Amino acid sequence: MSLDVPIGEELKKLRRAAGLTQRELAKLAGVSQSLIARIESGTVDPRASTLRRILKAIQNVERDWKVVNVMHSPVITLELSEPVRKAVEVMEKEGISQIPVVRDGKVVGCVHEASLLKALRRSRDPKALLEMSVEEVMEEALPMLSPSSSVDEAYSLLLSGKPAVLVVDGGQVVGIVTKIDVVAKMAKSFGPQRSSSTG
Repeated sequence: MSLDVPIGEELKKLRRAAGLTQRELAKLAGVSQSLIARIESGTVDPRASTLRRILKAIQNVERDWKVVNVMHSPVITLELSEPVRKAVEVMEKEGISQIPVVRDGKVVGCVHEASLLKALRRSRDPKALLEMSVEEVMEEALPMLSPSSSVDEAYSLLLSGKPAVLVVDGGQVVGIVTKIDVVAKMAKSFGPQRSSSTG
């Protein structure tokens, strides 16, 4: 057996990170749930070929993670004509740093905290800024992906410096993915699980 094949606790971590129960992993790998449980508890030393099959099943699931599995929904949006005052109030109340701007339900831009700071610096008149429409201070829209896009695509956009990624289905915004959404998914996968008998 190869020494670099994860066993026991490592296998359990990989399974949980993929969001799988022992039963689900056993079905995907074509082995019994009891075998998965015994491997994870360290009471059995399986053949290398069996471990490779189990690992391949986990890798296939991770590769198939979709944006819909990590997105946050519903998404707060603003209409073009709404005042900047409302954007500020919503950001403060909801603890968010960007809000998509829509026209007839279609995304046309985005208001960021940075957008507001830039506008304030230009106008130097907070009262006037608050009465402006979001259309006057918005920037280009956030990148968009479909619900069936892979999480890897969202990773790439977020790591390239984009603050968030919108999830759009049929032209309508159905979700948003931020860095914390992806991190939270991983944290939940590695968090407390059910007993090993059920995975």
